[in-house]
Amino acid sequence: MADLQTSEGLKADLRSQPHAQQLLPRQPQRISQTLLRVLISISVIFGLWQSAVIIFELPPFILPGPIAVLSKLIERYDVLWSHTVVTGSEVILGLLLGLSMGLFFALQMLLFAPLRRWLLPILITSQAIPVFAIAPILMLWLGYGMASKIVMAALIIFFPVTTCCYDGLRQTPSGYLDLAKTMGATRWQILWRIRLPAALPALASGVRVAVVVAPIGAVIGEWVGSSEGLGYLMLQANARMFIDEMFAALFILAFFSISLYFLADSLLKKAIPWQNK
Repeated sequence: MADLQTSEGLKADLRSQPHAQQLLPRQPQRISQTLLRVLISISVIFGLWQSAVIIFELPPFILPGPIAVLSKLIERYDVLWSHTVVTGSEVILGLLLGLSMGLFFALQMLLFAPLRRWLLPILITSQAIPVFAIAPILMLWLGYGMASKIVMAALIIFFPVTTCCYDGLRQTPSGYLDLAKTMGATRWQILWRIRLPAALPALASGVRVAVVVAPIGAVIGEWVGSSEGLGYLMLQANARMFIDEMFAALFILAFFSISLYFLADSLLKKAIPWQNK
């Protein structure tokens, strides 16, 4: 009971000090400020969009107004939702595959020096090949289903994740490593308790890049060959001159990518509390 009273008294003292109040969590306030900035940004973009349509008198088949696009979102929500589920599944599974591959190869290059000399040129060469050139080959090998789109999304994020993770593992402070060796830590203990935690900020940067570009790989795969997904829907709408429906699919894709980024960023900040925000 005395400990509880002491704890409550300490909290009261903290709140009574102006300079100490900054130490208390302000998560709800930060969330509300972020939401307010997002709403203002969306309002400005929509306002400029509608103004451009009115001022330049653009026809709907060139640039439909935001009201027409929102109407199409409501009118075709069932079709748009079914295609969104397909593309979202491809992106999420591609992210999981690409992140796993990137972390695995980064660890292999760190632990096995001979393998590193072979893998680094292969990684660099893989980025010199345009993604559009790989897509038809994947369609031939894996078919027109989800598998080829998942692999496409994984390939497009594989390089940034691998390089960021590998750089983070290499740049572990030498003082930490020397102290761990002095205390008799094994190679795996050093990897698990020293190198991996030290590499988390660099890996987080690679993950943030990955969640932004992963939808690009999935959509490119759908453009090359598919029968479902937002990329497929956009191609069909463009061919039939349903430009408002094409913009509706594009709006959903952008909203999904932005939401995925903020979700990943929030989880990474919780996983790496010591990193400067």
